[in-house]
Amino acid sequence: MLQWTGDRVLAKTGKPLDSLQRAILEGTLQGQKYPEIAKNSNVSHDYVKKVGSKLWKLLSDVLEEDIKIAQSNVRSILEKIEFSNNSHNVQICNGNINVWGENLHSPAKRRSPSAGRDNSDKVDRERCHDLRDAPELNWSCDRPQALATLKEWIIEKNTRLVTLLGLSGIGKTALAVQLVQLLQDNYDYIIWRSLENSPTRSDLQTNLMQFFSQQQATKFLSPLDYVRSHPCLIILDDVQQILASRELAGEYQPGYEDYGTFFKQVTEFPHKSCLLLLSWEKPRDIATLEAAQGKCRSFQLQGLGASGREICKERGLTDPDKWLELIHLYSGNPLWLNIVATMIIELFNGSVAEFLSCPTLCLGDVEPLLQKHCQRLSESEKQVMFWLASQEVAVEISSPPETIPLSPDDFFTAVHSLRRRCLIDKVAANGRSGFTLQPVIKEYVKHQSWARSN
Repeated sequence: MLQWTGDRVLAKTGKPLDSLQRAILEGTLQGQKYPEIAKNSNVSHDYVKKVGSKLWKLLSDVLEEDIKIAQSNVRSILEKIEFSNNSHNVQICNGNINVWGENLHSPAKRRSPSAGRDNSDKVDRERCHDLRDAPELNWSCDRPQALATLKEWIIEKNTRLVTLLGLSGIGKTALAVQLVQLLQDNYDYIIWRSLENSPTRSDLQTNLMQFFSQQQATKFLSPLDYVRSHPCLIILDDVQQILASRELAGEYQPGYEDYGTFFKQVTEFPHKSCLLLLSWEKPRDIATLEAAQGKCRSFQLQGLGASGREICKERGLTDPDKWLELIHLYSGNPLWLNIVATMIIELFNGSVAEFLSCPTLCLGDVEPLLQKHCQRLSESEKQVMFWLASQEVAVEISSPPETIPLSPDDFFTAVHSLRRRCLIDKVAANGRSGFTLQPVIKEYVKHQSWARSN
């Protein structure tokens, strides 16, 4: 029934049902309620309700029937339409309706979408997903181009290690959850693990081995053996937690250097799996791996841009003509925008114009988030940050400024390190590159005691 409905949607709209739409439809046909579907899909209840409402409208248009949200109604309507349209190819067995049309295969012969990835003739391989460490998706991010790029890298170009970079709140995790939903049919195993508590590589390896060993009879010696034998997608979140603070970006904490060996092994050996890293900063050896071969790539996630209007709209802010200015000031960071929206509602009755009329840029609860980033900085990086905060426009770095007591080599190294932390922006002007800070970061740095002391 799910296959039959999906084929009708594809034929009518030219687009297949996405993974969450299929999960909602499948769960509904099985008698599940939204909370259970949300839990199984690792998204929020509200998000399932939002997507479900649009799904029922889509099906009503495609099937030309009024599809209601009640589970019994959905199933009975689909059974009625499916039976009437396919009565010559229907088999009823133990109360279940099986339909075979010209474009459908018998369930016993339907091939797994991942079978083509390893040139195997296996059918319907069981897939095992462990997303217990993945947070709920509480809002949808309109980043189709980012999703398309990551899908191309991972599926079409078989990139074995992808690092998704960005400041906290920019939407890395939300994008990764959507990516998992998009790619889940391509992998036998999907595992999401958080490094928030800084597990050693040995601890992580033990955890992964426990998962793999429970899923199949063949036992291997390391996670890499499983990665090479089955298409796997492994997501490691909060990678910055295994990196050192108060050092240049990307240095491992003492005792965590063997993570670099693990990352190198993932890229060197041939396989159809992918390791996806989510981090505030890029590990230094990742840059070396990117230069050495095409199986390792990094993607820095940018702000929402004009699509940030949806946040302003959903939060009920007024003065739509001022929304783009607000989005620019907070760099399109979804979390920052939601934080400042709360402030605008509580202090200015939702008026963006009144908020923007304040003489200074308000940080509010964004400040503790920035503190977590800046407390990781080395002394040389702090000096460069304070210098950039004092500049009105983007500046070139062809030579270090006289006000910073750093050698040219230390200055350029500090700038490069800040780029790896996603804390400074590079802009093009008159064919030259200039560097600057985002407005919120600039305002934060100006008022720090460590900056004034420099």
